[in-house]
Amino acid sequence: MKDILAGTETALREVGEWLAHRQPTEPVDAATPEQARAAFDAIDRPATAMLRERLTALRPGAGWLDDEWARDVPRDGEWWLCDATDGAVQYLSALPQWVLTATLLRDGAPVLAVVHAPLAGTTHTATADGGTRLNGRPCAPRRRTLATAVAATSQPPLIARDPHALHAAGASLTAVLPHVLAVRNLGPTALQIAQVASGHLALFWQFGADPANLLPGALLAAEAGAAVTDAAGRPWTPDAPSFVAAAPGVHAELLDVLRQV
Repeated sequence: MKDILAGTETALREVGEWLAHRQPTEPVDAATPEQARAAFDAIDRPATAMLRERLTALRPGAGWLDDEWARDVPRDGEWWLCDATDGAVQYLSALPQWVLTATLLRDGAPVLAVVHAPLAGTTHTATADGGTRLNGRPCAPRRRTLATAVAATSQPPLIARDPHALHAAGASLTAVLPHVLAVRNLGPTALQIAQVASGHLALFWQFGADPANLLPGALLAAEAGAAVTDAAGRPWTPDAPSFVAAAPGVHAELLDVLRQV
């Protein structure tokens, strides 16, 4: 697994450098969703092809999950779950908060995850039972109370199609805001959960099923020592309707607040 992890990091760095050189310096002029999608596909498709070529060479027997928003996680065999341009909105808007992610799934569970932010120069990595690292150094959440927490949240793609998740997202924000220092949405979901793992954020929560974006961060946070559950405190699974990753001392407090939702 050590060699696969090193090769995955190298692949993400190479493709990330390619993407960084091609990011527009001004927001893409897209007046319709179709124009925005076309602009994104023009950069994401070749980047994905490069990433797939490199990772398939590392693990030739592993399958490839093309749909970054897929909700059905294969339960058998090995699969690469990757996003070459996670944070498409920011990328097209000439903002720096975008990343590349690669997760190796084995029988439905993540066993390796890398989240690489080219413009920030950060790389979060984790392997099952191997701990979490930031730029090669072991990392862990920092102990916080809810009153001293900087919290983060997000919403799954196409959340408006799930009325329950849409309502819970708004209601939970209203519930959490009075109890924390600040609530932010700092870009890609995987990166924000990784920042819980490394102690830069105290907690992250989200309502709505979103396994493609949550799986890499779930491994990073759990291996770093954060609590990873759903909003009711049950162990998180890819088909769970909610997600929480929080530092020690914050998790139980956060669940008490979210139970109001």
